[in-house]
Amino acid sequence: MEVWLDAQKVGSLIRSKRHKAGMTQEALSGLAVINRTHLSSIERGKRLPILDVLFRLCYALNIDVCDMINEIKQYFSIETL
Repeated sequence: MEVWLDAQKVGSLIRSKRHKAGMTQEALSGLAVINRTHLSSIERGKRLPILDVLFRLCYALNIDVCDMINEIKQYFSIETL
């Protein structure tokens, strides 16, 4: 069984939420207390945010973390080999 999340789609979702909030990467990374280059890597799909970072991003974006997880859930895949 193979389990994975599509990092590109998760990053795109986070970028979309940031744009909707009218925030720059610099502003969001400052509020979420993460490095701007880390946020950039997440948004470009190079890295997936760990749970702690996801919570901080949601808080900074004023988004309910459960709502965000429900949106991310659609990018979760389980494949049986």
